[in-house]
Amino acid sequence: MPQRLSISATIFFVLTLCLGLYFAFAAVQGPSGILRRIQIESETAEIVAERDELRVEVDRMQNLTRRLSDDFLDLDLLDERAREVLGLVRADEIILR
Repeated sequence: MPQRLSISATIFFVLTLCLGLYFAFAAVQGPSGILRRIQIESETAEIVAERDELRVEVDRMQNLTRRLSDDFLDLDLLDERAREVLGLVRADEIILR
């Protein structure tokens, strides 16, 4: 005849199993779980890419600002900006639209 577990041993086994399942679920789905970590790493990669794009844009704007400063004046850039912003053209130019 097979030997049966006592009630206290059965309760202990069931509680241990439930705790193990809870901790396994928390390790995967919890606020510090594997899935949350993957999500955070993905968000971090997106933010780093956006930061790099913004750095390129800032560098470009700093270059334009320096080229139009009092210390260094780029006449070609000044001419281009005046044409674009003010809509200026020379008398000898033809505009095609």
